[in-house]
Amino acid sequence: MSALKARLTDDMKLAMKSGDKSRLGVIRLLLAAIKQKEVDERITLSDDDVLAILVKQSKQRRESIDQFKTAGRDDLVKTEQFELEVIETYLPAKLSEAEIRQIITDAIAATGAQGVAQMGAVMNAVRAKVAGRADLATVSQWVKAALGA
Repeated sequence: MSALKARLTDDMKLAMKSGDKSRLGVIRLLLAAIKQKEVDERITLSDDDVLAILVKQSKQRRESIDQFKTAGRDDLVKTEQFELEVIETYLPAKLSEAEIRQIITDAIAATGAQGVAQMGAVMNAVRAKVAGRADLATVSQWVKAALGA
């Protein structure tokens, strides 16, 4: 069992014992998403795989918050924000813009990329270092700009 999945399981038990039903619900949703992937693919997930699921869940909550704000559903915004806060406790600390830009610069130098044609190689190198710690859509835009697009 991955360390992250074990932490989620332990936190679920703590939430059950303390009677924190809202936190318990969020953790159960996360564990269900992890279990679903394991069953669908008939594999045991690594920490990186679990992290990818948590990042995806986090992104879904952010999108839902934006949609609910647009629709004026403050009650649902609060629920989604709480779920997002719980999910973020399991994600690694976010990188600063300066740290991300340095990783991009290092990846460009390491891959020898000269232009946008090599963006895939640069993104692969960057993705490995920023997984779960930065928004990949933003990182992709910065890589494209750094490569002169």
